[in-house]
Amino acid sequence: MTVKSMELKNFRNYETLHLSFDDGTNIFYGDNAQGKTNILEAVYMSATSKSHKSVRDKEMIKFGESEAHLHTVVCKDGRDFVIDMHLKQNRAKGIAINRIPIKKASELFGILNVVFFSPEDLNIIKNGPAERRRFLDLELCQLDKIYLANLINYNKILSQRSRLLKDMAFRSDLADTLSVWDMQLIETGKKIIDSRKKFVAELSETVRQIHSSISGNREELALSYEANTTTADFEADMQRVRERDLKLCQTSVGPHRDDLRFSIGDVDIRRFGSQGQQRTSALSLKLSEIALVKQIIHDTPILLLDDVLSELDSHRQNYLLSHISDTQTMITCTGLDEFVKNRFQLNRVYEVVDGTVEQRESV
Repeated sequence: MTVKSMELKNFRNYETLHLSFDDGTNIFYGDNAQGKTNILEAVYMSATSKSHKSVRDKEMIKFGESEAHLHTVVCKDGRDFVIDMHLKQNRAKGIAINRIPIKKASELFGILNVVFFSPEDLNIIKNGPAERRRFLDLELCQLDKIYLANLINYNKILSQRSRLLKDMAFRSDLADTLSVWDMQLIETGKKIIDSRKKFVAELSETVRQIHSSISGNREELALSYEANTTTADFEADMQRVRERDLKLCQTSVGPHRDDLRFSIGDVDIRRFGSQGQQRTSALSLKLSEIALVKQIIHDTPILLLDDVLSELDSHRQNYLLSHISDTQTMITCTGLDEFVKNRFQLNRVYEVVDGTVEQRESV
């Protein structure tokens, strides 16, 4: 799959922008705060309907305007898909695929698969479990629409149960309804646990192989799924913590509290790994994500690298660049020195200056 072209209108700092992309490597270079990341954000939105920054739609509309428009053409399996997205100040976004409006944003998932890699992702190992759960959810939602539906349903039930726990502090007559929400949460939560367990099992072997290669066979990284509860114990665990949930007015058991464990030998590198180990593990995770997506969808996802090369040493830069030659890649950076030094082939180069994008000669 490839992104063939994109048009932006009143998106971030772009009044109007039309871009055509090469099937290989596309570089966007320029000083900071010129609009490079905004281009990658628009591609990511075309795949997932949301920003990678978890911001509201209206924050992506150019200042002083009432709405923004994204028009993206994707080629998949020899067929073109046209994705139109309207972002509005005070209303829900509108999305159309091949000019046919869709009712739910979730219907967009699966048309375009992307892997986003930013400097913040290098901290996924040492940061909190919420970021690692977000990684799981974003990838699984792109690959599995059933998982997406289950996750949406689970989050709705979780929100309803949490609201009920707060209301019960003032209305004891609502106690009989708690078991209804418990059973719905357990039923849906088990499906999420099973999906995550399978995905992590498939991912872990690829992570181990890639990390071993990056580290020169000096380290073996183990990735494992730390479920907050199991499908067999979920119901009993819910009963066990019910009094605590009532006291704290929150749900303390379920897949919304899962985590991923990264270890080298007996060392949990989330807490005790060096910065180098944590960054290498994050790079291994992203490269494994690309490999697993290829395996599952029998196609290559789009790789979005947001100023990540400047955060890697030359060894990790070389490894990353040498393993993306068969992937349509969009890279933001402040300069082209890393590519010249590594003799990396650039298929299309753009300079970005204050919301204007000009194509330059490839290196």
